[in-house]
Amino acid sequence: MNKTMIRENMKILLNQMSRKQYTEYSAAIEEKFFQSSLWKNSHTIGLTISQNREADTRNIIEKGWEKGKRMAVPKCFPDRKEMEFRIITSFEQLETVYYGLKEPIPNQTERVEKNEIDVMAVPGIGFDPRGYRIGYGGGYYDRYLKDYPGKTVSLAFSFQVLPFIPSEIFDVPVQRILTEKEVLHCRE
Repeated sequence: MNKTMIRENMKILLNQMSRKQYTEYSAAIEEKFFQSSLWKNSHTIGLTISQNREADTRNIIEKGWEKGKRMAVPKCFPDRKEMEFRIITSFEQLETVYYGLKEPIPNQTERVEKNEIDVMAVPGIGFDPRGYRIGYGGGYYDRYLKDYPGKTVSLAFSFQVLPFIPSEIFDVPVQRILTEKEVLHCRE
């Protein structure tokens, strides 16, 4: 199966989840993250504002604020196919951009350098035990992560982890995948 087919199949499976499953599975993933050394040893965490049935990140962001962590979310530049991360201290500092994505408002947020982000929660729609992932087709994270020095993790539902994801030379695998059922140590 190629990446396009996997992406389409995963979208169907994600949309078939009940609200109850989504809430329960997201809570279990959050708890695994909160119990991990990734969470406990980090000061600055990079992650997206979840959408389209991605594992929920809003509770993670709120708990980060409660614990005094710096929570950084991506701001994309589609014309350059690049992104940067910006510290948010409130969901009010977000705006809705293309495809319904929530991004930080630049004049209300502070840019953070790659080497300041301790842990990066890397989104995706499909994963394999080696840490390879299928994103949404833009390649933003692969470009950003190629020289990222920190820890990487993906938060996913167990059905999103497949035996094998086709990978290419520019794909950057994550070090860990957390699902509602298990923690996969891929590249540590």
